[in-house]
Amino acid sequence: MLENSFGLLFYLKHAKNQKDGLRYVYLRITVDGKSAELSTKQLWSSSSWSIDAGRATGNKEDSRTLNAYLDTLSSKVFQAKKMLIEDDRELSAEALKNILLGKSNETRTILEVFQYHNEQMAALVGKEFAPLTLSRYKTALEHTRSFIQWKYKMDDRRISDLDFEFISEFSFWLRSARGCNHNSAIKYMSNLKKIVLICVNNKWLKNDPFQGFKLTKKEVVKNPLSRAELKRLTEKEFEMDRLSNVRDIFLFCCYTGLAYVDVKQLKRTDIVTGMDGDLWIDTTRQKTDAATRIPLLPTALEIMKKYEDDPLCSNRGVVLPVLSNQKMNAYLKEIATLCGISKTLTFHIARHTFATTVTLSNKVPIETVSKMLGHRSLKQTMIYAKILDVKISEDMKALKERLKNG
Repeated sequence: MLENSFGLLFYLKHAKNQKDGLRYVYLRITVDGKSAELSTKQLWSSSSWSIDAGRATGNKEDSRTLNAYLDTLSSKVFQAKKMLIEDDRELSAEALKNILLGKSNETRTILEVFQYHNEQMAALVGKEFAPLTLSRYKTALEHTRSFIQWKYKMDDRRISDLDFEFISEFSFWLRSARGCNHNSAIKYMSNLKKIVLICVNNKWLKNDPFQGFKLTKKEVVKNPLSRAELKRLTEKEFEMDRLSNVRDIFLFCCYTGLAYVDVKQLKRTDIVTGMDGDLWIDTTRQKTDAATRIPLLPTALEIMKKYEDDPLCSNRGVVLPVLSNQKMNAYLKEIATLCGISKTLTFHIARHTFATTVTLSNKVPIETVSKMLGHRSLKQTMIYAKILDVKISEDMKALKERLKNG
């Protein structure tokens, strides 16, 4: 797109109620003989102004500061001009003025929309979203910011820059430079996709750049503790209280299915008497904000009773003296070594152990297990059922007996 003429001019304009000698600095943009003007909101003295240069005169700091600001404004006009030409849009003085004033949708940026989305989500935490969901979107925003700086050497990009190449490169960057595993990268890509769909639905973006891009997670093989390992862990005597305490908390999760954050926040008031007269956990999962009700098994009750008079628990009104996740996982490594367990002990493993070794393997229906885990769909719980080789073996033995006797 070519224009017959293009010009920029800074000039002083007199307005009512202004002090003598001071004028507002205005910018006039001219394209093809048609002009648009806007105020820079800067005041300057006409006695220190060069009409020919369109700049302040003199070498004092205030003159240099004003001229630097005007140079920056000029640069923004040329950037806006370049953007209009690249997007094959009409180049006019009014269009350039609108971009400078933020009146054009084309001035919307990726990070701006992402940040606005996160602010809206933050206002709904506890109502429609869990805190961990917001935390994940905040991390996804920071990853997107870092990627743009790495790839484009810029602080932000226009929404129109969201294309298939951007998506593909971002995915590669997450897995390479950022070191995310496949499933973590897919989670962050899914977060970005939500932002992209907001742009598409608002008609800020013509097409969905994710079209043709696969967001498929890899199935992760869970590795819960076996019955023998669980027994070994339960019966182990530790010389240090810190290891004994962490082992107890880990076992409590093995027999309740609670995640680390949920057991850390478990209050004594969350222990209630159920309809059967026994004690239950009645709480809400932080990750999904789903209600969770779990009858307490004997082992969990014993552990809970052990810490009834613990000063830390009494002061905080919590059930167990849970340390930071980092410390807990570090101590669990020591515990695994001392118990001769080769598996990496984490609170994810405890949750998996409850789902498989403690419940499903003992013929607790999958629907019941799903409810206790706080899953929103049975599909989430089916992942645990797939790995029960012991259960498969037992079921097949029973089938063999039936076929033999039939």
